[in-house]
Amino acid sequence: MNSRFLIYLFIMFTVTYLIRVLPLTLIRKKIHNRFLRSFLAYIPYTVLGTMTFPAMFYAVGNTAAGIAGAAVALIAAFCGGGLCTVAALASAAVYAVLLII
Repeated sequence: MNSRFLIYLFIMFTVTYLIRVLPLTLIRKKIHNRFLRSFLAYIPYTVLGTMTFPAMFYAVGNTAAGIAGAAVALIAAFCGGGLCTVAALASAAVYAVLLII
């Protein structure tokens, strides 16, 4: 196995491990600040949105289809649709645009 690969793997392991362990070791008391607690509560949603939002436009190889799917998903979500409903409608919109184009 390539020694550079093992070095890179070890560096990635160390960075990932430190990111997860340092907050547990440095912050031992309960956080009482309301602002900080509400800020930390939204981090998972922010990271998930940051990772998935750009992929919506490039996943199918057609930006127009991605925009149509995102628009339909936003409208369905604001109208109160559930997760499966929103995903199905967005997928159908992408498929329809790809059929038209």
